[in-house]
Amino acid sequence: MSRIGRAPIKLNQGISVDYAAGVVTVKGPLGTLTQKIENDKISVEVANGEVHVKRASEAKNVKAAHGLYRALIHNMVVGVEKGYSKNLIINGVGYKAVAQGNKVVLSVGYSHTVDVIAPEGLKVEVVSPTEISVKGIDKEKVGQFAADIKAIRKPEPYHGYGIQYKDETILRKEGKTAGK
Repeated sequence: MSRIGRAPIKLNQGISVDYAAGVVTVKGPLGTLTQKIENDKISVEVANGEVHVKRASEAKNVKAAHGLYRALIHNMVVGVEKGYSKNLIINGVGYKAVAQGNKVVLSVGYSHTVDVIAPEGLKVEVVSPTEISVKGIDKEKVGQFAADIKAIRKPEPYHGYGIQYKDETILRKEGKTAGK
């Protein structure tokens, strides 16, 4: 069996998981998430405060889906219990972020400001003018929205100007050396 797929998912107090008609629904203190299981050879069993993901075949694609759906359900359980967050740092002279309701206005070296509107279910905070925090219960949405913000101005390798993740290190290149 898949090492990831066979591991049970423990459910803490206040979290419930339902599986019906190929759809897994996870409810917790922070909200509700659903995931459709597209592979009919994968089933989900909830018993004794644990979730077990089972597979009915040993085919390669079923084995891959087994681990995938177990990981997705685990991410949903963690999301409705604790939530996810990504922090971004803005580096550069005059680069800054300003919050305006559910919108963040970025000044990152362009001739105009860039407005970023948070999708439904996500919360964007401007911790300081050079730090942005994206929070939510859906790991995929949090990561994708943080990547979208980072893509507005990727860090350049010579000075490090741009938007980067807080825990990311930028590989710096050496500049030009003197001609003579």
